Amino acid sequence: MTPKLQRLLDALNSTLGERIASLTEALGELTLEVKAADYRAVAEVLRDSETLGFEQLIDLCGMDYSTYGERPAGDEAQPLRYAAVLHLLSLQHNWRLRVRVFCPDDEFPIVESLIGVWPAANWYEREAFDLFGIVFDGHPDLRRILTDYGFIGHPFRKDFPVSGYVEMRYDPDQKRVIYQPVTIEPREIVSRIVREEHYAEGE
Repeated sequence: MTPKLQRLLDALNSTLGERIASLTEALGELTLEVKAADYRAVAEVLRDSETLGFEQLIDLCGMDYSTYGERPAGDEAQPLRYAAVLHLLSLQHNWRLRVRVFCPDDEFPIVESLIGVWPAANWYEREAFDLFGIVFDGHPDLRRILTDYGFIGHPFRKDFPVSGYVEMRYDPDQKRVIYQPVTIEPREIVSRIVREEHYAEGE
């Protein structure tokens, strides 16, 4: 670990203390994990503390950890599935931090909105809501941002079918756009060289 990264790690430990669920280093970056109950309060400390000074939110995205091996356990010792991940920048200290918070309920994934801390979180949170179904409590305008208004489901979830659930098309008889069940036929996506044992032997 570089001296600069060590200074950031020490500053996080001394400032946040017991509110740190985990703090790990990989590939020259620190990842701070916090519990959903501490998420908003920790964000305010990260922004306002002079020793940390993370005044800029670079990115916020949703994650579906359903196929990952190691995930934190929920109340019933079941691994948690959905998380929001932030990337923060401190201009005054010239260092970066990744912050991760897991939603405590997989059936209704919800964490607090950080618009009041970093206004730039607005559209990022809408995107995570649209694509992963993560609800950001306190967001003033939480609605879909990339998919259609009538879209069903959340397309970045690992269990979402590649073809989707419905398709839309323009119906010339009704002179409007209509929704209908998906008509795409599933197709073989394994290449012939793998699928067929004797492929190209006679060539």
